[in-house]
Amino acid sequence: MNRRQFIHTTTLATVGMTLTQTTEAAVKWPVGCFNRPWTKWSYDECLDGIKAAGYKYTGLLTATRQDPFTGAAATPEYLAALKQKIADRGLKANMTALRVRADQPFEVAQKELRKQIDNAQFLKLEYLLTFGVDSPAQYDNYFKLMSDAAAYSKERKLKLVMKPHGGASGASDEIVAAIKKVNHPNFKIWYDAGNIIHYTGKDPVEELKPIVQYVTGFCAKDCGSVKGDVMIQFGTGKVDFKAVFAALKAGGFKGPVMVECCTIGQTAAETTANAKANREFLDKVLAQI
Repeated sequence: MNRRQFIHTTTLATVGMTLTQTTEAAVKWPVGCFNRPWTKWSYDECLDGIKAAGYKYTGLLTATRQDPFTGAAATPEYLAALKQKIADRGLKANMTALRVRADQPFEVAQKELRKQIDNAQFLKLEYLLTFGVDSPAQYDNYFKLMSDAAAYSKERKLKLVMKPHGGASGASDEIVAAIKKVNHPNFKIWYDAGNIIHYTGKDPVEELKPIVQYVTGFCAKDCGSVKGDVMIQFGTGKVDFKAVFAALKAGGFKGPVMVECCTIGQTAAETTANAKANREFLDKVLAQI
């Protein structure tokens, strides 16, 4: 091998190594979409929109009169039909939101929660999402219910999680206190940087640091100010997605990332286009992490 060949071969090897390192560095977190943007339309239109927007995962976040999802009132027939609708579109549902009635006596709320957990198990979901409670008078009952639900769901191979939502789940101080009160390893956090801004006005990156070891999912939304609109396109608010994702990666986060919001259009098709744009925004950011 002469000098020119040696330099050429070495250069190709170096470029190849760099490309390999770059590929390995990019995260491969699953990205899905909740149903929230399409609640003005039927759930069939919602599922069609989620698929058309390029998602493979969906979450049962916002129940409607027509679709209780895993609510306590859901019948076996409804759940079977719901499961088939999702499967028919080649989608996989990974989570559901729980309705926690912490204003009710423990035994009443416990019974309803366990019914919802059983419904989620029937659908073969992975995560059960809660939101905390706003009233301090309900905190103790909520934490007691979460401790019971964490144990009950673990027996059924489901994971109980809570997202920042004001009140008992406002920001890192409240979230750490909640984790200590529930005191169960099956109670984790789905982080929501947009809600940190919406409910508290605090820095989502700084609020993530004390709790990152507990985060097993991410609810993606943007927000520009306290009580500001969250049904907006990513990059138009104040969430620094790249910085948040970098902090999550440093903390060992594995996904999923679930898009919760986008601008709601005049039609389902317009909303789908906006949901697709938010997915593409995340794809570009994640490629840089």
